[in-house]
Amino acid sequence: MKSYFTKESKILAHNEKAALYSKLLQSAQEQHGKLQSRIEKVDELLKEAESCLVALEEDSDWEEREADCSDEMAAGKNLEEELESLKAQEEELERELSDLETQNEQMRAQMNELKEKEKSCQELLETYNFTEWEITEWSEQQAVFNFLYDSIELTVVFGPPIDGDVFGENPSREIVSLNFESLLDEEKAPPSSCLVQRLIFQFIESQGCWQEKCPALYYLPQVLRDVSLVVSRCKILGEEIEFLERWGGKFNLLKTDISDTTVKLLFSASTAFAKFELALSLSADYPSASLPFTVQNQIGNIGEEQISAVLSNVPAGYHYLRRIVSLIHQNLLQDPR
Repeated sequence: MKSYFTKESKILAHNEKAALYSKLLQSAQEQHGKLQSRIEKVDELLKEAESCLVALEEDSDWEEREADCSDEMAAGKNLEEELESLKAQEEELERELSDLETQNEQMRAQMNELKEKEKSCQELLETYNFTEWEITEWSEQQAVFNFLYDSIELTVVFGPPIDGDVFGENPSREIVSLNFESLLDEEKAPPSSCLVQRLIFQFIESQGCWQEKCPALYYLPQVLRDVSLVVSRCKILGEEIEFLERWGGKFNLLKTDISDTTVKLLFSASTAFAKFELALSLSADYPSASLPFTVQNQIGNIGEEQISAVLSNVPAGYHYLRRIVSLIHQNLLQDPR
């Protein structure tokens, strides 16, 4: 029995030990689990700490880099500002260049226009040569000039030289007198030539004392030019009248008559059932101004009103008289059909 109890006691003790060991093992396992959990947490904390340290180191490097980058960014910003300034200057220069090119084109256009005007003026000067005088005598005492096919003579009498004044390569001289004289034989000359002569002397007399206008030799070229201009215009008028006397029939111009400084034009056209006389008063200003006129109607209804309407459409200028006759023929004397 004792051995049974002893055996049972050993079994119970063993069981108790087994239970105790089991509890101890469980407790140890739990402690080990807790320790392992703590170790893992510590590892995590260490990793976080390392991460923080790395981050701190990186933050330190970034600050340095940021400082460097800040300097570089400031320099870059300055470069950008300089670049923007250069671009603005370039744009401004391009605008100025464009403006200069535009001005250059305008200047070229103006120069071409001036060249065309110069060419036109040169052609006019060649067509209408206003040098209507010729020198027939030049001496210490006087100079003699002829105008209009030697039909007008200008005699200039010289006085003493003027100190300190020159005319060309020679000393200038006082002018004592200027005298115009007509050399035209009016009894033999055609009416148109007599009209031209009267108009030229009308201008000469209207200027008053020529010696006052030309007291010294260096004024003489202007006098010659002024007289030549009037002579040239009146000479063209004479040529117009001669043309109408010869070819007036083409314009229904039956007759051309001259009385003093008035030109009388007799028109007649059966197709328009009209016959009338147009009298035009001429002056030395021809053809720079419109002409006073009167109308004497003989057949039909053409009077001053109709003639005035036609003349209002004829601008003054070159071949003024011929253009008046042509437009009257065209507007009033054509077949109404």
